[in-house]
Amino acid sequence: MIEFLAFVSFLFTLYIYILIASAVLSWLVAFNVVNSRNPIVATVGEFLFRVTEPLLAPIRNRLPGLGGIDISPVILILIIIFIQSVVIPNIAKALI
Repeated sequence: MIEFLAFVSFLFTLYIYILIASAVLSWLVAFNVVNSRNPIVATVGEFLFRVTEPLLAPIRNRLPGLGGIDISPVILILIIIFIQSVVIPNIAKALI
């Protein structure tokens, strides 16, 4: 069971990297560094949107308007780090 918890922790880490990639790509598109009409950029952007949006949308709905600043990825990353550093180790201790 410990190996499964380690795998879940790895998946959380991978999801953090995907959230960061999504945020960076959105900045690059917003500042016209990359062209969103490029098929490769559009495909990567669509993938990142579909993977991250189901968890980011509920957080965005609960946050007040911050004048165009989206801090929902930061909040989600903090939640994931909390789960990795507090919840998973306590589950592992309970199983030993």
